[in-house]
Amino acid sequence: MRNYYVYILSSKRNGTLYVGFTNDLKRRMYEHKNGVSDGFTKKYSVHNLVYFEESSDANAAIRREKQIKGWRRDKKIALIESNNPDWTDLSNDWFADSSADKPASE
Repeated sequence: MRNYYVYILSSKRNGTLYVGFTNDLKRRMYEHKNGVSDGFTKKYSVHNLVYFEESSDANAAIRREKQIKGWRRDKKIALIESNNPDWTDLSNDWFADSSADKPASE
């Protein structure tokens, strides 16, 4: 069974926020952290994973992403702080300096 993820990235505590959707959170975080593609997260250094949800239903996850994107900033912050009050980067220990820890698709 495949899993899908809705996630929120932040540049810093109470900084710039980005809401995204993926079917491979570790690979996607690697891409964000390493600036693999030009775009919003690279331009504004938004690469700290501060919140994520997992779903087995792609359509439900996409609906949830759109729902969160439509929220006001204060509601997004409340969601983050309800699960991660210190705004810890939840992917902080996912990658080492070794290329062996790169996602399989790299």
